[in-house]
Amino acid sequence: MKINETLLQKARGYAFHLLKFRLRSEKEIYQRLKKKGFQEEIASETVRFLKSKGFIDDEIFARAWVESRIKKPLGLRKIRGELNLKGIDKAIIDSQVNEIKKGYSEPEIVAKIIKDRLRKSEGVETYKAKSRIYGYLLRRGFSSEVIIEAMKEYS
Repeated sequence: MKINETLLQKARGYAFHLLKFRLRSEKEIYQRLKKKGFQEEIASETVRFLKSKGFIDDEIFARAWVESRIKKPLGLRKIRGELNLKGIDKAIIDSQVNEIKKGYSEPEIVAKIIKDRLRKSEGVETYKAKSRIYGYLLRRGFSSEVIIEAMKEYS
């Protein structure tokens, strides 16, 4: 079956439009093309083209994603989950997270957040404040073990 060149050009144009705003994973581009109404063959061929020309690369995307999410700060568990949802291969996720771990200390980050949040929670019952902070940190993807260990300092 021959692919319609006009549709292929439109799909590439749309993909370039998406990439103009931020890097995207292969899966993201494919899904957005499908959502826009492009046929599977057109979406697949567009992704193949972008990949062959170096416009999309899941490894580069994962590295950039991890670096941007660490600054929020988010826990490594949450970042792993986000990359997984974006269709990044587990091996790439592992390598990027392991790379970032070298200069990122979750216990230090969690301790700093707890300190800042407790200071802002003056006037709130201590138990209630700690409970809120615990929930906040869990939602941000930090492990409960790290949170509990850091909370011990503020007992």
